[in-house]
Amino acid sequence: MANTERKPLLLDFEKPMVELEARIDQISSLAEENDVDVSAQIRQLEARAVQLRTEIFSSLSPAQRLQLARHPRRPSTLDYIQAISDEWIELHGDRGGYDDRALVGGVGRMKGRPVVMLGHQKGRDTKDNVARNFGMASPGGYRKAMRLMEHANRFGMPILTFIDTPGAWAGVQAEELGQGEAIAYNLREMFRLEVPIVCTVIGEGGSGGALGIGVGDRLLMFEHAVYTVASPEACAAILWKDAARSGQAAEALKITARDLKQLGILDQILAEPLGGAHSDPLKASGILKQALWENLEELSAMTGEKRRSQRYQKFRSIGVFLEASA
Repeated sequence: MANTERKPLLLDFEKPMVELEARIDQISSLAEENDVDVSAQIRQLEARAVQLRTEIFSSLSPAQRLQLARHPRRPSTLDYIQAISDEWIELHGDRGGYDDRALVGGVGRMKGRPVVMLGHQKGRDTKDNVARNFGMASPGGYRKAMRLMEHANRFGMPILTFIDTPGAWAGVQAEELGQGEAIAYNLREMFRLEVPIVCTVIGEGGSGGALGIGVGDRLLMFEHAVYTVASPEACAAILWKDAARSGQAAEALKITARDLKQLGILDQILAEPLGGAHSDPLKASGILKQALWENLEELSAMTGEKRRSQRYQKFRSIGVFLEASA
């Protein structure tokens, strides 16, 4: 029978850590075979492995965080929805003839409270990614999202959005169907909604594709997620005509959660399990659920008018700066 167990997908900066863990396993096996007690040495090596893992993941560069954000086994929108909701029913279609699989959404309950949840959905393998268009939503996807958000507003249900896309679909057909208009309409209408809106960047938040479901009262972001006006590769190709300089572009773009928190764009950074969200999806889901619930509790205590006013002021203040005279 063929071995169907998936091999671990290693990123380049993880290799020293994995090599040490493999060495620990090898020593343990040899000691067991030869009936030798090396428990003290094993404990020392295991402590060193934890220390090394901590050092690696606490000092990642923006380019390395981008690798984690794009990790194919990183939890997706549907993974989180299934983990944090008591029940959930997916709703389909934009009522205009399209049902974009790159953007999913529906109604459900979290801790017994009715909510509308929606977000970008990437695939797990090549076939699934093609079906999901690699998480790049079409105009129909953003119109479906807006239909669901209007439904939430009509029935007084909070809205939870999950952002994970390299950007909106940039194909010719997308432009023919009004991609720019669909995203711009969502931006305008999300400011109008009276119910609480909490947006979370769970992976890669790219360009207008992210903004199309990103206008909310709170913006949360996992610590190894990224949020950027353009991908570092695209930025490098535009500025230097060399996509290989994407690492330099990632530094300049300020794409990390820490950078965005300092710039006042981000409201809350969500810690990830050591090794990234994909190393312990259930723990990551628990962290997300607790943060969402706390923010919903705070926002629900406000009136709809106050939420709209604060939402407006939040986005008006982004990019504001004072220029000192010489």
